Amino acid sequence: MRRIAIVGAGQAGLQLALGLLQKGYDVTVVSNRTADDIRTGKVMSSQCMFHSALQSERDLGLNTWEASCPPIEGIGLAVPAPDGGGKAIDWSARLHHYAQAVDQRLKIPHWMAEVTRRGGKLVIAEAGVADLEAYSSSHDLVIVAAGKGAIAGLFERDAERSPFDKPMRALALTYVTGMAPRPDYSAVCFNLIPGVGEYFVFPSLTTNGPCEIMVFEGVPGGPMDCWADVTTPEQHLARSLRILQTFLPWEAERCRSVALTDDNGILSGRFPPTVRKPVATLPNGAMVLGMADVVVLNDPITGQGSNNAAKCAAVYLDAILAHGKKPFDRAFAQACFDRYWDYAQHVTTWTNALLQPPPPFVLNLLGAAGQFPAIASRFVNGFDDPRDYRSWFLDPAGAEAFLAEQQKAAP
Repeated sequence: MRRIAIVGAGQAGLQLALGLLQKGYDVTVVSNRTADDIRTGKVMSSQCMFHSALQSERDLGLNTWEASCPPIEGIGLAVPAPDGGGKAIDWSARLHHYAQAVDQRLKIPHWMAEVTRRGGKLVIAEAGVADLEAYSSSHDLVIVAAGKGAIAGLFERDAERSPFDKPMRALALTYVTGMAPRPDYSAVCFNLIPGVGEYFVFPSLTTNGPCEIMVFEGVPGGPMDCWADVTTPEQHLARSLRILQTFLPWEAERCRSVALTDDNGILSGRFPPTVRKPVATLPNGAMVLGMADVVVLNDPITGQGSNNAAKCAAVYLDAILAHGKKPFDRAFAQACFDRYWDYAQHVTTWTNALLQPPPPFVLNLLGAAGQFPAIASRFVNGFDDPRDYRSWFLDPAGAEAFLAEQQKAAP
């Protein structure tokens, strides 16, 4: 029986572990926190997952909360008018398949228990380089799925694929109850405030039931980069509401009766989007393979973090199973990542593009989406598979051709 060690118990590491256990592999998962630590700790992400990522969970029987988690049925975009008197852009479109967001404080502890239930080993420890060396001696393959800490630093930054060397947004999450629902159908309400940042909000399921997750993305140094002096949950909520009252009155109107889901339903921070080399060499000469956020860390502006993690886990699972009994050498590790990068590069390009001022052709598209439903629908459904954006949303000629096609087809 092949032995795999996975250091990191998040979406990617646990999904991969559970897939391998289902196929009879001997799997050890190392986590630096217990299930109770995670369950009672701070929220970790916004984790809105779209259809194909959700399907990768369904394929492994991991969609425990599908019936109880509120569905997200569409995505809408609003841009304030320059004079502050309303919206310059306001449209929405339905997703072909609903999305969902399950608080990782629910998901991760349950999956950790599932690892042991399916016969895997769960080790609670802060793994360091010496631990990786020990696992490399006792296991056929060691995978690092912990995106933070010293061991993540083993993986060299890929400068060619990492255009930013500093954080591009000041980030904050606020989990609330009592928000007025969006009319017509549930959706990610994405608000783009030129020169200031972005705010989006969507339904979710948290530890005490349904909620809404507010996500703030502030341009560094701007008025939404305002979390450094917040020291209490009450201040965090007040700051969240002040931002909406200042820049997005229609979103503030929905929040007249909101309250925090719990004192840990808040988070703030920042990080530079980074792509790293996928294979690291330990002092003893052994190699380890990085996955998900360890090797491709995108800003959450496009909501792709958990989606990338799930898809990376699916790619790595297929590669490991297809490899059979052959040695897990560096060629395997690089090929495994390359297969994931074949997808993830498009997510990275799109995400990095949205962190910069939009070029005129993108502004034309976003404006025209309110007039041409096909543009809105294609943009919205690209969140499930961002590879589609390369031929039109990220390409001036493709954008012009697609817009002309819609104009010609209009009655």
